[in-house]
Amino acid sequence: MANQDTNIRDVFMVGLRNAHALENEALSIMNRQIERMTDYPDLLARLRQHVGETNRQIQRIEQILGSHDESHSSLKDTALSIAGNIAAMMHAPAEDEILKNTFADLAFEAYEIAAYKSLIAMARACGETQAIPLLEESLKEEEAMAAFLDQNVDKVTVQYLSQRRA
Repeated sequence: MANQDTNIRDVFMVGLRNAHALENEALSIMNRQIERMTDYPDLLARLRQHVGETNRQIQRIEQILGSHDESHSSLKDTALSIAGNIAAMMHAPAEDEILKNTFADLAFEAYEIAAYKSLIAMARACGETQAIPLLEESLKEEEAMAAFLDQNVDKVTVQYLSQRRA
């Protein structure tokens, strides 16, 4: 049974490293979008708020990893940060960049929500009870961001259309 617990813990550590890299990717995407977003002040403000939340999520993951004398993967962090920059730049030349970004951000939030739910299940399975509240806090932030984006797709679309008429 101890060997099985070690395997589950190892999977949990890999999941945490993956989540750390994922959050770095999210930062890259959001920072690129913030640079280019001038006509959507509500969305801009919420993205800036979520950048702060994402930085705290990274700290929480590092805290959990550190409690096991583990660290994040610089290679994964760098690779996904580059991928995030590329993903954000892919929409930049599009006339409807704001719509594509809104859709992609909502999908990305769904991915992060699933990742945190999985990490919480792993933490429970290997008895990492101290990690669960930290992961749940990050999950709530991701769910709130997803809800904001979901509730604002119509508004962003209508605003985009009105700017096209002008």
